[in-house]
Amino acid sequence: MKLVLLTGMSGAGKSTALKMMEDIGFYCVDNLPIPLIEKFVELSENSQDEMQKFAIGVDIRSGNALPELNLVLNRLIEDGKGPEILFLDAEDAVLVKRYKETRRSHPLTGGERVEAGIAKERSRLHFLRERADYIIDTSRLLTRELFAELDKIFVRQQDYKNLFITILSFGFKYGIPSDSDLVFDVRFLPNPYYMEGLRAKSGNDREIQEYVLQFWEAHEFLNKLTDMVNFLIPNYIIEGKNQLVISIGCTGGKHRSVTLANELYRRLSGSREYGLKIEHRDIGKDALRK
Repeated sequence: MKLVLLTGMSGAGKSTALKMMEDIGFYCVDNLPIPLIEKFVELSENSQDEMQKFAIGVDIRSGNALPELNLVLNRLIEDGKGPEILFLDAEDAVLVKRYKETRRSHPLTGGERVEAGIAKERSRLHFLRERADYIIDTSRLLTRELFAELDKIFVRQQDYKNLFITILSFGFKYGIPSDSDLVFDVRFLPNPYYMEGLRAKSGNDREIQEYVLQFWEAHEFLNKLTDMVNFLIPNYIIEGKNQLVISIGCTGGKHRSVTLANELYRRLSGSREYGLKIEHRDIGKDALRK
């Protein structure tokens, strides 16, 4: 029998994740009272049903019974029935934005602001995050990308290191992305913007890629950047980092940064140690106007 405890911050996508777990063959129970978890595990283990995969959703809704979960988990582990723990998280600013968009109130706010409720929830769920086998930060994940991560863990059973990397191209004229962990400036390369016939194209077009990558400096930069990132990633994983945003910027975020971000993405793709996605924040903002 495979048992997963799905938990995490309110607004991080637990309801969506539970539906996805059902889609990949799990029998899911949400908000099961903590005193009933051990009984549920016992019944599931002795069931004659063909169902062998179970997911239990537990979160802040358990209220004052939540601290008891630590003892329940310890007893299950002692009996050899300990579940894998999946913790969904998101940045505070993202959670606040989601609450405002849905016009829902946080379960712990009372008469306070949403930020206060989120802080209380983090404190109360800290012990679960510390015990988690998998931590997925959904701050920048699309629904299909979350499904891909769950599929990686529970279907393909790939080794999961809890780190998700976003490679982000941007234009300095529109500001440095506030969520960047590493920022690189590629304005030292010649700008295709001033070349006849290239201004309206982007780094996703072959002509721009050929122009940017014809310079040895571009290849030297990519080699050094790839080497440094490959050095940093395992160290970030050891330290428990969940999200890494690598931002590459040029003037308008359309030509040089897009080309080099795409190339870095290509070089880092294929690893099982981390999730990877690419975004081009400003690629459409510098469109040629007649």
